[in-house]
Amino acid sequence: MSRTMAPKNSAVFLLGLLLSCVAMSSAARILEEAVPSKEEHQPEGPQIPKVELPPFPEVHLPPKPELPKVKLPPVPEVHLPPKPELPKVELPPVPEVHLPPKPELPKVELPLVPEVHLPPKPELPKVELPTFPEVHLPPKPELPKVDLPPKPEMPAVPVFHFPKTEAKPRELPSR
Repeated sequence: MSRTMAPKNSAVFLLGLLLSCVAMSSAARILEEAVPSKEEHQPEGPQIPKVELPPFPEVHLPPKPELPKVKLPPVPEVHLPPKPELPKVELPPVPEVHLPPKPELPKVELPLVPEVHLPPKPELPKVELPTFPEVHLPPKPELPKVDLPPKPEMPAVPVFHFPKTEAKPRELPSR
């Protein structure tokens, strides 16, 4: 059952991914094309007050208890019997193989390819193109210079500073 479900699940996933990409690109296009009108002036956001947190309280832990040392019993020695020696096996020598010589293939003479004589290319008649009359266009009119209004300034983004705390080195547990 899992072998047939995996391709279906991946196909559904890929289809969903494709649809989300299409939706995101169309939404981005709509946002790019939307031009704010002059009447819509967005007011600046409220100023966020800086919050000062109280200092972190110190934590006092009790001292670590010392554990008693545990003595392990000695490991008993194990005496294994010696490994038996395996007999040496001698293989018979490989016999030499004498193959018959390769037969020579007969030489085959290929027939000569006849020469092909093509007729000469016919000369194409020369065609004279008609001359086009010269066209005199009137000069381009100068466009009037338009003064654009100044660009509005971007509102300042408030910066949030995290309060700095003193970092204390932690003691690592000893083993």
